[in-house]
Amino acid sequence: MDIRHRLSANMKRLRKAKSWSQEELADQAGLHRTYISGVERCVRNPTITVVEKIAVALGAGYDELLG
Repeated sequence: MDIRHRLSANMKRLRKAKSWSQEELADQAGLHRTYISGVERCVRNPTITVVEKIAVALGAGYDELLG
C-alpha cells in the first residue's frame, strides 16, 4: 500500500473513532471539507504542512497517520 492510501485509511479510522464527519475534521484542521474528502479518496497529494494540521486536529502522531 502506498503512502497516500495509508494516510487515507488512517485518517478515516482516526476520524471515525472520534465520530467526526469530514466537515468536523476540516473545521478542526482549518481546511476545507472538499480537501479532506480529496485526501481520503487519494485524489489530493497533501503537503507536509497539511498532514501536520490533520495530525494536530486528530490528536495523532505522524506515525499514526503515515504508518
